[in-house]
Formats: sequence, C-alpha cells, structure tokens
Amino acid sequence: MPLAWSSRQTNEMKRMQWTQAQRAEKMNPSVIREILKVTEKPGIISFAGGLPSPKTFPVEAFAAACATVLQTDGRAALQYAASEGYAPLREWIAADLSRQSQAAGLAWTIDPDQVLITTGSQQALDLIAKILIDKDSRVLVETPTYLGALQAFTPMEPEFVSVASDAGGIDVQDLSAKAAGARFLYVLPNFQNPTGNSMDEARRAALSTTAARLGLPIVEDNPYGDLWFEAPPPPTLSARNPEGCIYMGSFSKTLAPGLRLGFLVAPKALYPKLLQAKQAADLHSPSFNQRIVAEVLKDGFLDRHVPTIRALYKAQRDAMLAALDTHLAGTGVQWNTPHGGMFLWLRLPKGMDAVALLPQAVARNVAYVPGAAFYSGAPDPGTLRLSFVTSSVAQIDEGIAALAQVLKANLP
Repeated sequence: MPLAWSSRQTNEMKRMQWTQAQRAEKMNPSVIREILKVTEKPGIISFAGGLPSPKTFPVEAFAAACATVLQTDGRAALQYAASEGYAPLREWIAADLSRQSQAAGLAWTIDPDQVLITTGSQQALDLIAKILIDKDSRVLVETPTYLGALQAFTPMEPEFVSVASDAGGIDVQDLSAKAAGARFLYVLPNFQNPTGNSMDEARRAALSTTAARLGLPIVEDNPYGDLWFEAPPPPTLSARNPEGCIYMGSFSKTLAPGLRLGFLVAPKALYPKLLQAKQAADLHSPSFNQRIVAEVLKDGFLDRHVPTIRALYKAQRDAMLAALDTHLAGTGVQWNTPHGGMFLWLRLPKGMDAVALLPQAVARNVAYVPGAAFYSGAPDPGTLRLSFVTSSVAQIDEGIAALAQVLKANLP
C-alpha cells in the first residue's frame, strides 16, 4: 500500500532546505552554451559554437565498427571496464604520440600506463583541477584562454594569473615574472580556442626551457593540433619535457564529439592520483565507445580521414577571410588568419562592446561569442570569436555581411 503522508509531515518537508557547498557559488553557466540556445532561432547563421562540422563525422566507419565490436566482443563491450581505459586504445594513443615525437626528432616514448581515457577532454580538465589546485593556488593562463578550462578550474578557487600573449603565443618574459609559486601553466599551443593563434617554434623552445628552469609544470591542451591547413604545427611542449607536462588530447575534433572520449598523458608519479579522481568521478568512460574508436583507428583510418577535414575547414576559413575583406575592409575592425583549427578572432575599434552588440547581430540572424568570456582577469570588451566550420560558404558570406551591417552602424 502507498504511504499516507500526514499534513504535519508535509509541512515539515516544506521547511527542508538544501545547503549548497561554497564551491557551488563559484560555478557559472557557459556563456557559449547560453548563446547556443539563441542560435536555435530559425534562420540564424551561427558563428558562435565550437562544434565540429557534422559533415566530417565518419558514420559508415562507425556503423561497421559497431557491428564488428558487437559480433566479436559484445558482452565485454557492454560490461563495466577498467578505469584506465580500454588497453588497445591506450596502446594506440601511446604509439601514435611516440611516433609523432620521434618523427620530429624528439625522444618522447610513452608507456600506455601513462595514458588515461577520459569522458571528453573536459573531464581531463576537471580531474587535473581536483588533483593540482587548492584554494588560492596560483594558476597561470594565456590571455585570452579557453572558457571551458576556466569553468573546470574555478570551483577549486584558484588565483588565476593572466600571462601576456600575442599571435606567437605566451610572452615568456611575462611568464617568468609571474611564475613564482604557480601550480602550473595551462596552455593551448595549437590553433588556440578562442583566438585560432598557434605558438611558433621559437616561443615553444623558449617556453619549454624557461618552465623547466623555473620548475613550472605545464598542462598542454591539444584538441586542434591535427587540423592544420598549410603545414603541421611544431612539436608539442610535452615531447620536449615529458616529466614536466600533462598532455591532453581528444577524439571530438577528428572523429565525433558525441563519443565523449578524450585522454591525458601524465608523468608516472602523478598518474595514480588522476586515476583515483577518475574512479570517483564516473568509474570509467564508456567502454563500448572506446572499443568502437579502437576498431575504427586500427587500420590507419585517421591518416585517410583527417585530410578531408582539413580541406573542408580550410575552404571555410578562406571564405570567411574573403567575406571579412569584402564587407569590413577600412572599418578599423581587425582579424587574424588562423592556419588551422576552427576559430578566427576579431578586434573591434576602441569603444565598441561585443557583448552589447550581440542582440543587434541576433536580430539580423547572425550570432558570435563575445571575447570577454575568455579572459580570466580584466576582459577585453572589444573582441569576439567566430567559428567558420559549421556554415556553408554561402552562409558565411551572408552572415559576415549581416555582422558588418551591425558593426558599421555602431562605429565610434
């Protein structure tokens, strides 16, 4: 029989209150996710989301891999699994990164036991935050930096320190001045989110040498490194100083984000605590997804597939650069030329505010992400991020034309 609740019990229930942890007050919604809700409006052209193009998802390869996995090892694929991740997938990652490093003349040989499979690289950021950050720990970040990292680190209540950055990457001299007592530097050297900039070889060499001299650990986030257009980026920071770096990677940009599979490579001394944090978080990442990815990767699939992504994204980048030249030349608006990745960075004339202008842009059926969200310290209101990978060439021209109308109408 169902329980009968008295009116007295009901009144007592109403007086109950949930008490949130103080760290919950530090959590904020993703500005990008909130903007994406706006882009659901019919007819909107969105340059806002950091979403890979669905055209790049290898549906047929996944269909074949699913059938193979279920037929050959279906029961194990659907069972609980090791927290470290599926061994053949970890072995593939270790071998691939070691091969890339050695091809560049650097002797970074990775043991699969250093590879931890995560539920997207966003979880890797969360695990790193839990293990490395105490309240008021100094954490160094680029200026600007990835919003998702700020979200992952903020609940641990660090002291963020913004390091000056330019088109070539981190300003090493400014880093040296601010590094004392820092737990680590978080950096995206390749086709950075949000700017699309890539750190040059001279800067990487200087950064690696300086960090090693200062004893400053580096968390290297590299989700976009394979998406180069004209030439591959220089070797990773982790390959130069493996014991001083945690390396993060993802299958979201080269295969599909819906898999929610990323990974980190950690020094052996740090790995056990990261694994314990992983076990506490979700036991393990989806074992079925891991086996599917391992099946897809085993015959050199990425070597054939990724060039098609590069070609598509390069054409879309070129279309956006052409549209900006056509519609915004001579206005004082400045933009960069990314050589890979998914993003392009705009700087508006002094006095203009990208947040304030966003409603006008949406009214003209175009959306972007204001750059202010990507700053850990004082934001720059005159910046914005454009993603060029999910819109067609025709949509890119139409959307930039609409954006140009808004910007021209508000020029100081």
